[in-house]
Amino acid sequence: MIVNVLLTLLWLSGAVYLVAMFRAARAKGQLSLNLESIGLGAATNFFDTLGIGSFAPTTAYLKLRKMVPDSFIPGTLNAGHCLPTIVEALVFIKLVSVDPVLLAACIVAAPLGAVFGSAAVIRLPTQMVQGVVGVALVIASGLYVLQNLNLMPGGGSALSLAPSWIAVAAAAHVVLGALMTFGIGLYAPSLIMLSLMGLDPKAAFPIMMGACAFLMPVSGIRFMNTDRIDMRVALGIALGGIPAVLIAAYAVTSMPLVYLRWGVVAVVLYAAVVLLRAALRPAAATDSVSVASS
Repeated sequence: MIVNVLLTLLWLSGAVYLVAMFRAARAKGQLSLNLESIGLGAATNFFDTLGIGSFAPTTAYLKLRKMVPDSFIPGTLNAGHCLPTIVEALVFIKLVSVDPVLLAACIVAAPLGAVFGSAAVIRLPTQMVQGVVGVALVIASGLYVLQNLNLMPGGGSALSLAPSWIAVAAAAHVVLGALMTFGIGLYAPSLIMLSLMGLDPKAAFPIMMGACAFLMPVSGIRFMNTDRIDMRVALGIALGGIPAVLIAAYAVTSMPLVYLRWGVVAVVLYAAVVLLRAALRPAAATDSVSVASS
C-alpha cells in the first residue's frame, strides 16, 4: 500500500515538475536546447544510476567548462537532475525490496530539509556558495577514494531497521535534504549511514533515490523562480538524463567502476580547488564567470 502511494505521488510530482520546468524556461527566454548539457546529463545520470552519483561530476564539469556562474550551480543541479532522479526512484522502488515504513520515513524527511536549504542558498552571497560547494567536492572525492580502497562500510543483510533507527535515519535525511540544495549529493552519505545501521546496501538504493526524487521538485521549483539558474543547461541535463537512467537500469548488469571513480576524484578535486580559490577572492571577482553559449 505504502509503495503504491509513493509511486503514484512520484508520477504526479514528475508531471507537475515537467510542466513547471517548461513554463520557467519559457518565462526566462531559455526554452532552447544546449547539446553539451544533454550529453552531460546523459553521462552523469547513467553513472548515477549505477551508484557513482551525479552532483559532484556535474559540478566539476560545469565549473571547468564555465557553463554557468558559480552561484547558479546548486540551482542548475537540483532543477536539471530532478526528472532523471524521479525515473531512477520509480525503477528502483519497484525493483528492490526494502521496509516501506523506513522508505516512507526517509522520503518524507528529505523534502523538509530541502525547504529550508533552498531558502538559504538563494540568499547566500556567491562566495559562500562557492565555499560550501568546494568543500562538498573535497568530501565527495574523499568518499570516492574510500570506495576504491574498499574502506566504505560493507553493510549488513537487513531490509528493515528497528523503530529507533528509523527515527535516526529520518532525522539524518532532513539534514541531508538541506545539504543537497547546496549541491552536496545525498547518495553517498545516505548509503554510508544506512549501511552502518546494518541495512543491505542494495536496499539503500530505493531510499536514497526516493528521498532525492521527492525533495528535488521542492528545491528545483524554488530555484526556477529565481535568477540563480540557467534553464537551458537544466533542460539539457534532464533531456539527456532520462533515457540514460533507463539504459543503465535495464541494459547494464555490471560494469567495473573503480577506474572511473579515480578519474572522477582527479577532476572533482581540481574543480574543488578552483571553487575554493574563487571563494577566497575579493567579492567583486566572484561573479566574473562567463556562461557558455548554447
